[in-house]
Amino acid sequence: MVATRLDLLDPAEVARLGGIEITAQGVVEGFLAGIHRSPFRGFSVEFTEHRAYQPGDEPRYLDWRILARSDRLFVKQFEEETNLRAVILVDTSRSMAWRGSPDRLTKRAYADRLAAALALILLRQRDATGLVTFDDAVRQVVPARIKAGQWSRVVRGLLDTPDGGGTAAAPAMRHVVSLLARRGLVVLLSDLLFDRELALTAMRFLRHRGHQVVVLHVMDRGELELSGPPEVRLRDMESAASMVVRPRELARAYAATVEQAIVGWRTACRRHGIAYHPIRTDVPFGTALRLLT
Repeated sequence: MVATRLDLLDPAEVARLGGIEITAQGVVEGFLAGIHRSPFRGFSVEFTEHRAYQPGDEPRYLDWRILARSDRLFVKQFEEETNLRAVILVDTSRSMAWRGSPDRLTKRAYADRLAAALALILLRQRDATGLVTFDDAVRQVVPARIKAGQWSRVVRGLLDTPDGGGTAAAPAMRHVVSLLARRGLVVLLSDLLFDRELALTAMRFLRHRGHQVVVLHVMDRGELELSGPPEVRLRDMESAASMVVRPRELARAYAATVEQAIVGWRTACRRHGIAYHPIRTDVPFGTALRLLT
C-alpha cells in the first residue's frame, strides 16, 4: 500500500497529527520524496569568470563548450561556492490569528508550519537558515546557522512568539540585513495587512544588497469574498474599530477591492525583482512549497 503524502493533504487534517515539528517533518518527507531532489539548492552559487585548468581542479567545473571550440581546458569560477544563507520572516500580528472557519488553520498556524517545513528543507541541504518573527516590533531572532539543533531553535522561535498586536514589517526586514552579511534568501510569510510602501522600501533595500526576496501572501479563503447573515458586525483584530455591514450589498465591491490589493502587491513586487505568491490556508503545504522552486 502506498503511504499517503502529508504534503498533499488538507493542512488542517495534517496539523491534527501533532504539533509544528510532526507536521513539518511529515510534509517534508512527502515533498522531497515527490520531487526526488531539493529545489532550493544553488541560490548563492554565481558564475563569475573562467580560468585556465590546473592539475587537481574538479573535472565537474570544466567548461566543455570552450573545450569543443578551442581545444583548451578552462574551468568555471564562482563567487560563492558555499551553500546559501536564508532568513524566514513570519508575521505574528493579531490579524494572522484569524480563520474564516473552524475546520481551517489560522493564517498564523499555517505560516508557522510552512516556515518550519521550509527551514527543515534548507537545513537538510546544509544551507544556513534563520528566523525572524514580528508584529509591530521584532519578537524573536534566530541567526542563520547550520549547526546541530538549528531546526529545533527555529521551531522554538515560532512556538515562543505569541500572537501579537499591530503589524510593522519594515523594521523586521531592516533587521535581516544584519543577519545576512552576504547575499542570501529572504522569505516573508504574511497576510500583508500593513503599509505597503514602507514594506516595499525595505524589500527594495534587501534587493539592492543582492538578496533574493520571496513574498508568500497568506490568506484565508473567507477573506476573498464577503458573505454571512443579512447584517453583521465586523471587528478589526488589531484595533478597537468595528462596523455593521450588509454583506450582500458590499460583496461585489469587497471582492474587487481584495483583487485590487493582490494585483497591487504582485505588480509592485515584480517591478522590483521580488517574487510574489498568494497562498490560501486550505492549499496543501506541498503545493505552497513548490511555488519556491
